[in-house]
Amino acid sequence: MAEDVKVNAPTASEQLDMLRLMFRIRRFEERLIELHRAGRLPGFVHLYIGEEAIAVGVCSALRPDDRITSTHRGHGHLIAKGAEVHRMMAELFGKVDGCCRGKGGSMHIMDFSLGILGTNGIVGGGIPIATGAAFADKHQGSDKVTVAFFGDGASNQGVFFEAMNLASIWRLPVIFLCENNGYTEWTPTEQLTAGKIADRGEAMGVPGEQIDGNDVMVVREAAARAVARARIGEGPTLIECRTYRHHGHNQGEEAFTGNYREEEEIARWRANDPLQKLMERLVTAGSATEHEMGAMDLEEQTRVGEAVDFAEASPYPDPEEALMHLFADDLNVVRT
Repeated sequence: MAEDVKVNAPTASEQLDMLRLMFRIRRFEERLIELHRAGRLPGFVHLYIGEEAIAVGVCSALRPDDRITSTHRGHGHLIAKGAEVHRMMAELFGKVDGCCRGKGGSMHIMDFSLGILGTNGIVGGGIPIATGAAFADKHQGSDKVTVAFFGDGASNQGVFFEAMNLASIWRLPVIFLCENNGYTEWTPTEQLTAGKIADRGEAMGVPGEQIDGNDVMVVREAAARAVARARIGEGPTLIECRTYRHHGHNQGEEAFTGNYREEEEIARWRANDPLQKLMERLVTAGSATEHEMGAMDLEEQTRVGEAVDFAEASPYPDPEEALMHLFADDLNVVRT
């Protein structure tokens, strides 16, 4: 990684904003557990609990007009990029007030106004989209940056290497952000993935580094350096964040997977909780008290509860909408 690119550390106020977003993501996902178990959510749900520091750390280094592409485990990315939880919850309920009028569900949410080019149910599907967006920005003379979030499993997809190759040749303003949570669905990543993912761009001239994805300050610093490089025309960066999902690959998987992770492993990673690490840092620095952070957490729990009420009150879309919003000239309805 280019250490000569210097970035400013976040202020105490900015760190508190980051903690608030991490609380928001955690409480949103925890509420989804209850809703899914109660049979109130359609389709699959993939939780981001345990990985909050990555989304928040990366998106805190972006401008509002920068863009991201996401994954099937994308709720955290969207919230960190500014998505409103009321509309997100309505989308998961399949309601008309959702981000995509109930048509995207958990794995296909987008909001162009926030620079969110979409979550994606196809493994690695967001990587070429992000690379294309970066190509368009460079072609138009813009200094926007696009981040492609993807998992360790997607790092074995051919499109990952194809995209990195083109991004390097054309020095595109794109960041390849791998969230390595140790499992490719239900298989340990080490059984499927050779070497260090962060090293995979070396042959193409793409600088990379492997970092602690559970430390939001470490993630923020690495992302900010990569963003600075991209913005001044130095091209792409690959960042591998080591992290861990506290829950399964998808909610309800225990019905068919059985136990494939050791309890000691889960406990060890939960002790390295990203929220707790940031809270301890803020207390040590005198930036916040436990009482103040507890009050912040309660505010976010209330926000999520109100989002559920909003989603339940929202109507379902009319059947006549089924073939609407398929083409570009029809998207203005979705964007509003």
